[in-house]
Amino acid sequence: MVFLSEGERIPADCIVLEPSNFSVDESILTGESEYVMKVSTTQSEKSTDYWKKDILYAGTLCVFGKCTAIVKFTGINTEYGKIGKAISEAKDEPTPLQKKVSILVKNIAIAGVILCISVMVASYFYSFNILNSILSGISLAMAIIPEEFPVVLTVFLSMGAYRLAKNNTLMRKISAVETLGSATVLCVDKTGTITQNKMKVKSIYSDGRIFNNEDLKNQELSDLMVLSCEKDPYDPMEKAILEAANLSQLETLYKYDLSKKIAFDSKTKRMANIYIKDNKYYVAVKGSAETVLGLCNLDKETMDEINIEIDKMASNGLRVLALADCTSEKVYEDLECYELTFKALVGLQDPPKEGVEEAIKLCKKAGIRVVMITGDYSKTAMAIGEEIGLKFTDKVIVGNEIDSLSENELCEVVKSCDVFSRVIPEQKMKIVKALKKNGEIVAMTGDGVNDAPALKSADIGIAMGQRGTEVAKEAAHMILMDDNFTTIVKSVKDGRRVYDNIRKAMVYILIIHIPIAAMAMFAPLFNLPPLLLPMHIMLLELIIDPTCSIVFEGEPAEANIMENPPRPPQEPLLTRNLTIKVVLQGVVMFLAAFMPFHYMIDLGISSEYARSFSLITFIVANVTLVLVNRSNTELLYHLIKEKGSKVRLIVNSMALIMVFAIVYIPILNGFFRTEKIGIYPLIFAIVLGFISTGWWEIVKIIRKIIRKGNY
Repeated sequence: MVFLSEGERIPADCIVLEPSNFSVDESILTGESEYVMKVSTTQSEKSTDYWKKDILYAGTLCVFGKCTAIVKFTGINTEYGKIGKAISEAKDEPTPLQKKVSILVKNIAIAGVILCISVMVASYFYSFNILNSILSGISLAMAIIPEEFPVVLTVFLSMGAYRLAKNNTLMRKISAVETLGSATVLCVDKTGTITQNKMKVKSIYSDGRIFNNEDLKNQELSDLMVLSCEKDPYDPMEKAILEAANLSQLETLYKYDLSKKIAFDSKTKRMANIYIKDNKYYVAVKGSAETVLGLCNLDKETMDEINIEIDKMASNGLRVLALADCTSEKVYEDLECYELTFKALVGLQDPPKEGVEEAIKLCKKAGIRVVMITGDYSKTAMAIGEEIGLKFTDKVIVGNEIDSLSENELCEVVKSCDVFSRVIPEQKMKIVKALKKNGEIVAMTGDGVNDAPALKSADIGIAMGQRGTEVAKEAAHMILMDDNFTTIVKSVKDGRRVYDNIRKAMVYILIIHIPIAAMAMFAPLFNLPPLLLPMHIMLLELIIDPTCSIVFEGEPAEANIMENPPRPPQEPLLTRNLTIKVVLQGVVMFLAAFMPFHYMIDLGISSEYARSFSLITFIVANVTLVLVNRSNTELLYHLIKEKGSKVRLIVNSMALIMVFAIVYIPILNGFFRTEKIGIYPLIFAIVLGFISTGWWEIVKIIRKIIRKGNY
């Protein structure tokens, strides 16, 4: 047996025995901010709702009143405990990018081993020198394996997380940075994420007309609204009513003495405050429309008119309260003894946050579907969904319907429903899993303990930083510091930019490995001296390539990044078009560096001189490649006009300085097996290097002509 009073946490799941005006904040479990008035198990009405009014749940907070209850479940058997168990059973899965990189590296490694063995065998049959054959194979292995990938992933994701942090998004798992950009479905909680988590009076019906709180001019009605509430209310609806009365700029400062209070009762669903006013008693009544109207003497025509307005408000998702008052010579215990006069209907709503509707439009434009999952009632959820512009709001799936569906049926249902109401934690997780089974990349927001299992099951879980529980934050991949839906959309854009830049860097790495590997492979096959010696390959692999690839991290987002749909989850990191680009650019770079080397050797020019020419050609081509591949659409001419990154300028300059130092500083000539070349061969090498990768600008121009019809 437990005895509870306001301010205490409920220690276990309990059955209510004797409540005394006892209300509980269950938002930690249900996600809904409205307090729940508890009733005894003998007074409880039969309901299909999962959360019962005659049950107290472990972890929830007693807001006001007192209660005697008997313990039903403890520990892992409580609803709170079940959520903890669901979290522990949810497994972390590798992100889409991790899967794609793993497949790509595995394929490259297999190709590398095959080529390495082939070169060793071919080299041996050409030279019958086992040592040179082994060195050729090792050089090729060093050249072909893209060891820069871990550097790129670590740096890009870390910097992406840093940039997101400046945008009020804290990443708990760095790998989730790019996953956010690939999200195809965004599942959001209604209360506090879409809406303000603050009730407001949206509509008032009085004297046969409808108006909002800003048009409230009736002093008598304003007084009634204030006097029907507590002075310092807990209830969010009472707070909203007081705020609405104050917005009318009519002064009601509790100038009457309170004689008696008839507390809210869950059975009658009404309350009253009785004041002494002008030597009489003034009775201010507030409650559910049906119970308050039942106390008023109304003719059928008036009652029908009021009921029509109640239905209109309810269909718009408003919580409807009725107000009535009267004056009396005496104080009665029962409100039915008073001759009450109906004064008004008050429609309340937790309205959408500013900017949410525009953010959802941007999501639609970006091909991201927004799904609202809430514990609130269906009509309220549907009204909010329509107001913010969700796509499939013609039907709402209720939580208990989800349990009646098979796994395959649920997978079909989630394809065409954007609003789910009266949903419990297990059902949220089912929705997320069904969407994932359909091939969607799912981002899920949440703040309560009840959201934690779904947050962990989603591809990316987003917890609220301001009102989120520690359990939700621990289960999430990222934390939204300002609890703002619009911040999520901005973060999606950042995530897309990170992925695009990672892809640009990896494409660059693959392109640059083709000529390096080809030069290491073809020189022995043509019985030529090695163009790239191990020290050259080490220099390129360990200094130039990683540094140049990191330059791509600072590239801004493409202009149309939020106008394109999310990349398909099954799309490989290297698409067919990108593969063609990699092969073409890589092969042309190889030919530009290797053919002059081959030609000079055939002419009897020293290998050191030929190597110097080819190294300068290759490094200039490398620098041009970095500049050309900065953008998939913008031309180099436009990119150069823009204010450039200091990092890019430094990196490109250092690469050029390094190759010139290798060629023109005598002390380095011996170590790197190079030789000084004249001014005309130098100019020719620079021009050849620029052309060997700069020609891709022509491809960009052709693409623009094809897409737009003009340039």
